Amino acid sequence: MIAIIIEILRKEKTMFNNKRYLSRGVDDTIPIELQLFMWACIDQLLEPRNYLQIFDLEQVGNMQSITHRSEEPEYRKVYLLPTEKPILEKVYIIDDGDHSTMLLANEY
Repeated sequence: MIAIIIEILRKEKTMFNNKRYLSRGVDDTIPIELQLFMWACIDQLLEPRNYLQIFDLEQVGNMQSITHRSEEPEYRKVYLLPTEKPILEKVYIIDDGDHSTMLLANEY
């Protein structure tokens, strides 16, 4: 009976609804406002979600372009935010079931 309850609770758990961590590179490179924005982008996604969420940060004129994408299910959305210092990085957010980690692509 306990095993059945544990299995039901495991199935009810949604991806990225766990402890969240970030790498030293993200902490040193990505402003907290952009970190929170990327977490919020994942939070608003409908299920099912891919365990790997990708954010491409680029400069478009005087704007910060953030392309959020995943492969399965296929998803892509572009955001443009005003900024004085655009960040040029690729960021991965990975859910391993126990916790979620935000890291720069070159730290993977």
